[in-house]
Amino acid sequence: MNNLDERVISRAIVERYMNKLLDYLECDVTIVGGGPAGLVCAYYLAKANIKVAIFDKRLTIGGGMWGGAMLFNEIVVQEIGREILDEFGINYEKYTDGYYTADSIEATTTLISKTVKAGAKIFNAIEVEDVVFKKIDGQYRVNGLVVGWTTVNMAGLLVDPLVVTSKYVIDATGHDADIANILTRKGGIKLNTPEGVVIGEKPMWAEVGEQSTIEETQEVYPGLIVAGMAAVAVSGSHRMGPVFGGMLNSGKKAAQIVIESLKK
Repeated sequence: MNNLDERVISRAIVERYMNKLLDYLECDVTIVGGGPAGLVCAYYLAKANIKVAIFDKRLTIGGGMWGGAMLFNEIVVQEIGREILDEFGINYEKYTDGYYTADSIEATTTLISKTVKAGAKIFNAIEVEDVVFKKIDGQYRVNGLVVGWTTVNMAGLLVDPLVVTSKYVIDATGHDADIANILTRKGGIKLNTPEGVVIGEKPMWAEVGEQSTIEETQEVYPGLIVAGMAAVAVSGSHRMGPVFGGMLNSGKKAAQIVIESLKK
């Protein structure tokens, strides 16, 4: 320990991070938001050998799963989510028929760890401020992200961002549906939904919210897929609270949409 060199330590961090960032400036899929839906989506994409990166504006990844409900760090997963808990090796206990509980800390850390080990890359403290929009093969589509440091945006500094290109963007930003809103607001774009806009979520109705989280996970514009609570917000369905089967399955469905599309 007597030969530690501060210069080597700093150089190692800068070099390794920059190499990682340079490698992922061009991806197959970029996911905005590292909550449960975004993590599960990245996991299944990486397992399918698809180059995928998650960008999250927070320092910590995991979205709202960490706190369970009202900082009671337990979550509920119904039967439709149990298969994914088994896939990730997350411990859970049966509470009553059709309801299972899991420690939110173990669940979140396991999702993160298994996703990274599957081959996905996570870039935290990076905020998405715009999308790349192009005409490709005669079709307008979302083609990537415009990103900057979260801390730079928090400080209100006028610093130009960088661009990450990808074949697909997954909006997993939660209640705000940030990416879908950017597209409709800045581009005047109508989404491929009956209303064509981000409606915003309705009050809590767990049963309806859970089902629609999965059903409304879809490609809402060429190159842009909404997942998790972003799918709920876009479709104008109900929120569901601290039950996570729909969120987990939404992430899996988003990955399946991309995998099937890329096969074609």
